[in-house]
Amino acid sequence: MVAEGLRKRYGDLHALDGFDLHIPPGVIHGLLGPNGAGKTTVVKALTTLIDVDGGTATVAGFDVRTQSAQVRRRIGLIGQNAAVDEVLGGRQNLVMFGRLYGLGKAAARERADELLDTFGLTDAADRAVSTYSGGMRRRLDIAAGLILTPAVLFLDEPTTGLDPRARNEVWATVRETAARGTTVLLTTQYLDEADQLASEISVMNHGKIIANGTPEALKRQVGGDRVTVTIGQRDDLHHVAGRLAEAVGEPAVTDDDTRGVTFELPAGVTAVSGVVRALDDLGVTPEDLLLRRPTLDEVFLTLTEKEPAR
Repeated sequence: MVAEGLRKRYGDLHALDGFDLHIPPGVIHGLLGPNGAGKTTVVKALTTLIDVDGGTATVAGFDVRTQSAQVRRRIGLIGQNAAVDEVLGGRQNLVMFGRLYGLGKAAARERADELLDTFGLTDAADRAVSTYSGGMRRRLDIAAGLILTPAVLFLDEPTTGLDPRARNEVWATVRETAARGTTVLLTTQYLDEADQLASEISVMNHGKIIANGTPEALKRQVGGDRVTVTIGQRDDLHHVAGRLAEAVGEPAVTDDDTRGVTFELPAGVTAVSGVVRALDDLGVTPEDLLLRRPTLDEVFLTLTEKEPAR
């Protein structure tokens, strides 16, 4: 899937302002951005729901503007709200979607049974969807989007409003979907969700991409790992901090209130052993030793705060 220079304007608002994206087949790609960044507009453009004012995009090898029918036959779209009928059972819903996609009765039922089994819903297949948990409904919704085994699946905020258990169920479903060869574009405001699922992440703001990379690469843009040692009351905080700084070769930041000594290091795991050896040489037993890596939340805030408002 490739997008180059996409532009979409609503009056004075530039919803897309030179949006570029490249996603290789068979991966989960996360698209992050604050409210109003243009994430939903991107999904609508790439799924042929809206036309753009400029730029080009191909999905599953077809141009979204000139070959929209071919694109629609090869994609699945799961929006923020479940599209399944709560009165019908799980199997009835999937058979109905299969028929709407043009499958015959036997083929639609066979495909429904395959998907129910794949997503662990066979035991609940004949129960009304209104009796399903939030996670079960969302899994059924994703199954409905996979009736024709799409080459590309668009997930727009798929776990909004779900509890942690239901979110984990949906995450497992998304991983299984990608493992079977479907490319997944995931838009989400839950940064831990992107961290868990996506092998590549794009951060967008004001209608364009402002950063790309793996979760780990993006975290490294914020800074190195942080190692914090908490020193007991009987030890001289600043003396210990100075000796530790010499041992690890990095400056230390001390906090008199917490009696903490913090180092920012390019490779925290490797440095921890050096810190421990230095503490041992000093005869100091710390009250605590913590290794903390930058989070996607910090990446997100750092990148979006750098972008001037327009």
